[in-house]
Amino acid sequence: MDVTVKTHDGNISATASAAAAQSLQPFLHDAVVTLHAPSFVISQADGQVTGGADGFFHGDNRALSRLTVTAAGIALAPVSGGLQGADRAGFRAVFRGLDEVTEDPVVALHRRRSVISGRLEETFEVTNSGAQPVRFRLTVQAATDLAPMDRVKSGQHLDDIPAQATAGGLVWSRDGFTVRLLSTPAPDALDMQAGQLSYDIDLAPGRSWTVLLACTAAQAEDDQFPAAPAEHVPWSTPVLRSADRRLDRWLQQSLADLDRLRLTDPLSAGTPAGRPDQFLAAGAPWYLTLFGRDALWAARMLLPLGTELAAGTLRTLARRQGTHTDPTTEEQPGKILHEVRRTTQQFSDTLILPPVYYGTIDATPLWITLLHDAWRWGLPPEEVEQLLPHAEAALSWMREQSDASGDGFLKYVDQTGRGLANQGWKDHDDSIRHRGGRLAASPIALCEVQAYAYEAARGGAALLRAIGRPGADEWEDWAERLATRFRRRFWVQDSQGAYPAVALDRDGQPVDSVTSNIGHLLGTGLLNHEESALVAARLSAPDLDSGHGLRTLSSESGGFNPYGYHTGSIWPHDTAIAVHGLVRAGFPQAATSLAAGLLTASADFDARLPELFAGHAAESGSRPAPYPASCRPQAWAAAASVLVLQAALGLDADVPSGTVTVAPTFARGYGPLSVSGLQVAGRPLKVTVEPDGTVDVTAPEGPAIVAPKTVQTSRARST
Repeated sequence: MDVTVKTHDGNISATASAAAAQSLQPFLHDAVVTLHAPSFVISQADGQVTGGADGFFHGDNRALSRLTVTAAGIALAPVSGGLQGADRAGFRAVFRGLDEVTEDPVVALHRRRSVISGRLEETFEVTNSGAQPVRFRLTVQAATDLAPMDRVKSGQHLDDIPAQATAGGLVWSRDGFTVRLLSTPAPDALDMQAGQLSYDIDLAPGRSWTVLLACTAAQAEDDQFPAAPAEHVPWSTPVLRSADRRLDRWLQQSLADLDRLRLTDPLSAGTPAGRPDQFLAAGAPWYLTLFGRDALWAARMLLPLGTELAAGTLRTLARRQGTHTDPTTEEQPGKILHEVRRTTQQFSDTLILPPVYYGTIDATPLWITLLHDAWRWGLPPEEVEQLLPHAEAALSWMREQSDASGDGFLKYVDQTGRGLANQGWKDHDDSIRHRGGRLAASPIALCEVQAYAYEAARGGAALLRAIGRPGADEWEDWAERLATRFRRRFWVQDSQGAYPAVALDRDGQPVDSVTSNIGHLLGTGLLNHEESALVAARLSAPDLDSGHGLRTLSSESGGFNPYGYHTGSIWPHDTAIAVHGLVRAGFPQAATSLAAGLLTASADFDARLPELFAGHAAESGSRPAPYPASCRPQAWAAAASVLVLQAALGLDADVPSGTVTVAPTFARGYGPLSVSGLQVAGRPLKVTVEPDGTVDVTAPEGPAIVAPKTVQTSRARST
C-alpha cells in the first residue's frame, strides 16, 4: 500500500507494505509555537499553517490543520517573523513583482497572531507603499482533520473533514468538537468545498487593507483543565537586571512561557484562597495537560517566587492520589499519578495509555519533597497540615514498594504490557542501558529514585515532627537504611574511579552506564561529601558536560546518540537540577561551568530553551543543534531559569526555623546583578551582587538573613 508520512517540513511519500509502514513523529525545531493553555498554535517560520504537525489546537484536539494565505500569480516572499512573548507572534512578507517600478517591493503583508484559550485571531494587513494603485485577489485557505493529539504526535495522516458554510466563514464539527472560522469583513467569495475565503483588494498608494480571522474551538463538555485567570498569576514576577543580558532575557521569556502554561483544577472549589488551584501543564505541543512529575519539579523550581503554585500543584495531585489497586492504570493506594488525558491514547499496538495513568515511580516521593520544601519557603502551617494525610499515604506507598521489592529499593515494571517500559523521568523504552549498550531488564531500581525516596523520607519526618504526628524517628531510620543499601549496591568503578550506576536491573546487577541521573543525587543527603565530590568530578568531565549542558548519557557509553531522546541529548531541567545540587553539595565551581553552558544555549534558542536538544560538543559547532521533535516551551525547561538563578544566589529558606540563606556563588560573574520580586513566606526579597562580590539583601521584617560577612542586609518596611 502507499503510505504518506507527513512531517513539519512537508510530505514524504514512500511505498511500503502494510507490515513495514511506519509513521514518523513530526519535527518541530523550526516551528513557531504560540500558546495560552489549553490552546496553542504551531506554524512554519513564515507564519503559514501548512499541515503535518501545524495547526491550532485546543484541549488535545486539532481545530485547524491549515491556514495559509496566497495571492494568485504573485510570489509572497517572507522577510521576518517570530514570537512576541508567549501568546503572540508577527510575520512580515512582501508581494514580489506587484506594481514595482524599481527593484524595491512596494506591497507588503503583516500577519499578526494572538491566541487565548479556545480562540485564535489572525489579522492580515496589506499595505501599498508604491506610487500606483494595486488590484489583486488574496485567498486564505483553511482546513482541518480534527485529529486527536496522539494521532498527530504519532505522525499519522487523517483526511480533512468537509466544512460547512456559515455567515462570514466556515464551520467544522465532529464528536462534540466544533470549530468556527469567521472573517471580518466577510470574504468577497467563499468556496466551502475548497475551504477558501477570497478577498478582492483595491489599494490606492499609501493605503492599507485589513481583515480579521477569528477561529474558536469548543468541546461539548467543559475543558478538562480550564485556562487559568489572566489576572492572577500564582507567583511573584521577579525583575532581573544583570551585566549579562542573556540571563535577563532567558528569565523574562521563561516567565512569559510559564504564565501561558498555567491551567486550573476544576475539582478545586473551596480552596484556602477561594480561587481554583493552578498548576503548570508540562509543555506544548505534546504534553499540554497534567503530568505529575513535570508539575512537581516545575513548582519546586519556582519556590523562590512564592508557594502558591506549589500548593495548587500539591492539592491538584492529592485529589487524584491513588486509593486502590488497579493493574490496568497502575494505580496503587498513596501513589501520585503520571498523566491525565481526556481519552485513551494509542501510540502503537504496544503503547496504549489510559486517560488517568499512574505509571511513574518518582512522582510520589517528589510530591512529599515539594510539600516539605514549600513548608520551608513559607507555605502556611494550616495548608501544610491539611495535606499531611496525603503525605502519610505517600510515605506508606514508599514503604510498601520497597518492602515488596525484596531488596529495599523502589523499583518499577510495566504491569500492563502496553504502558511505559521505563517509569522514571527518562521514560523512553531504550533509556536505561548498560555501559556496553545492552538494555536493562525490569524490574529496575533507578539511582535518582532512591535519592528522591531518601529526601522524601527525611522531609516527611521533619513534617511529622513539626505537626506533632508520630513516625518521624521511624522515617529517619528508614532513610539511613536506604542510604546504607545504596552505598553497598549502586557504586561501581571504572578506569576513572568510582561512580553510582544509573540503576540495578532485574537480577540486582548494577547498570553501569555513566549518566546525568547521578546529578539528581547531589544535595539530597543520600551521598556524603566524598561521594558528592566523585559525582561532581564525573559531571564536569567532557563525556557528560557538552559545553551546552549535561548529556543524558556519556559520549563514551555504548548506544550514545546525540539525538537520542534520553541516550545522549541534553535536557535543560536535568542540567539545572545538577547545577542546584552541586551548589547544595558544596561544589559551586562545577556548577558554574554547567550554568554557563545552559546560558549560552538559551541565547542560541532565542531565550526559549526547548524540552531537550542534541548532545553535540560545544566545540563542534557555534550553536547547539535542536532535537527536532522537542516540545518548546516546556514547563521544567522554562522553570530551570529560576533554579539556576537560585543556585547562583546561593538562596535557600527555612521559614519554620526563621532563616533565609543568601550565599552567592557564580552570581558574581553576572554582576552587577540585581533581582527584586523574590518571595519568602509571602514577603518580598531583593538581592544585589556587585562585580567585586559585594552583596546587599533587602528584606522585610521576618526571617533572619544567614549570609557571609561580605553580605550587607537591610530591612524594608512591610506593606
